[in-house]
Amino acid sequence: MTISLDGRRFAAVTDVVAGEVGTETVFAYHERAGDVWAEYAGGAIRRGYLVGTREGDRVDFRYVQLNVEGATSSGHCATEVRTLADGRLELRETWTWESRPGSGTSVVREIP
Repeated sequence: MTISLDGRRFAAVTDVVAGEVGTETVFAYHERAGDVWAEYAGGAIRRGYLVGTREGDRVDFRYVQLNVEGATSSGHCATEVRTLADGRLELRETWTWESRPGSGTSVVREIP
């Protein structure tokens, strides 16, 4: 059974090396009929958006963001959705900047 991301909020487990997302960044997810999108902000991110699709436990999306210094960036992310023992969701992400050099991995967990 696929658990919907709709209405769930997530935060990074740790600050992301080579990225701008940190533990103060909060993501608000939405999902309908395989479409996934989110708004995010906090820490080094003034405003960010992601949009993509979901098949089972895999989400594929593009993101664009504005940092607190006023610079924009964009990239691609492939995500695996996991359910934790306490029922919260965890997103394991592999991402690549498309607007600048760099790539990495990150983990965000649902905020209770």
